[in-house]
Amino acid sequence: MSRSSLRLLLSLGSVLSAALVGLVAIPPAAHAAAPVYVALGDSYSSGVGTRSYIDDGTSCQRSNYAYPKLVASAKGYSLSFKACSGATTSTVTNSQLSALSSSTSYVTISVGGNDAGFTGVITECAQPGWMSDCDGAINTAQSFINNTLPGRLGTLYASIRSKAPNAVVVVVGYPRLFMGEDCNAATWFSPAEETRLNQTADLLNSKLSAAASAKGFKWANPTSRFVGHAVCDDVEWLNGLSNPVSESYHPNRLGHSSGYKPLVAGLLVG
Repeated sequence: MSRSSLRLLLSLGSVLSAALVGLVAIPPAAHAAAPVYVALGDSYSSGVGTRSYIDDGTSCQRSNYAYPKLVASAKGYSLSFKACSGATTSTVTNSQLSALSSSTSYVTISVGGNDAGFTGVITECAQPGWMSDCDGAINTAQSFINNTLPGRLGTLYASIRSKAPNAVVVVVGYPRLFMGEDCNAATWFSPAEETRLNQTADLLNSKLSAAASAKGFKWANPTSRFVGHAVCDDVEWLNGLSNPVSESYHPNRLGHSSGYKPLVAGLLVG
């Protein structure tokens, strides 16, 4: 081998050695942690109505078909699923807010219906008119929504902001359940009662929206999305009277995947 060839080989060896050292010295690219998404609230967020629930040792009836699971999966968020069947503003405060922190990126919250006793109102109004006081039950619920609920929401939302100061918070509302007809053999909702129950849902949403706006939270109103998909519509996104009865008057799987998921996903950004 000539001296020039030897010098060339030694030169190439030095270049390769330097390149290898450089490669070893470069740390692997770090993967950014997935944004933390905390889903708070009641049965409309936990997934009651989807008929399939996670075995998590609780009675919360959380479902893989619920919109928080669907949104988190679609967006690659790390979900802390705290929503629980039967939750009120008080139980959210006492049992769910501990999941929030300064590192929480996104929060959804649906609550207020149980505070107003809406399940009891539906149960009362489902009976024949001669043996129920539907109007009285609705009046009581509407009075509570107007006079008591706003204060509870304001306190709860302030706690959410305090515990998750950097999060985008989306307040999620309730759809109108009825379309003016009752097709269930074991219920006796009159058209007038259905109208008043829908008006009560609208009233509840108006208070949720106002409280959300006061804290700078986003508002997810499902009313228009569920038009044409109420109980007894051709394609129901809301269950009518069901077995077990706890599934009744809650969003089914389509209600979550086609109703709530696109609505919430579009707001759970920024």
